[in-house]
Amino acid sequence: MAESLVSAKSFSFAVRIVKLCRHLKTLGVERELLSQLIRSGTSITANLSEATYGHSKKNFSPKTRIALKECAETHVWLRLLHATDSLADHEYPAINADCEEILKIPVAINKTAQQ
Repeated sequence: MAESLVSAKSFSFAVRIVKLCRHLKTLGVERELLSQLIRSGTSITANLSEATYGHSKKNFSPKTRIALKECAETHVWLRLLHATDSLADHEYPAINADCEEILKIPVAINKTAQQ
């Protein structure tokens, strides 16, 4: 089965989040913040995958809305880590841009599904 662009982007973002959390852990960043970031940041791809490969179309929209919520939460954690100097100025722009790009995916999916 060929991987969709949505799946590839969201999975790649989840990998970046895991690697970022590993890096920040070595710097002594609060475990609770990293736990929240890794949970929300990896949940996006899981929910989009569940939406795509779910058993029914009925489950599609709720899963994409959950992915949207998780992406928005991830964006908050990234901003918080940056604002508290846990995420360096040179690290933040790229992962923030990726998060904002990923955020557009469930927004677009939900708009299309509502039409």
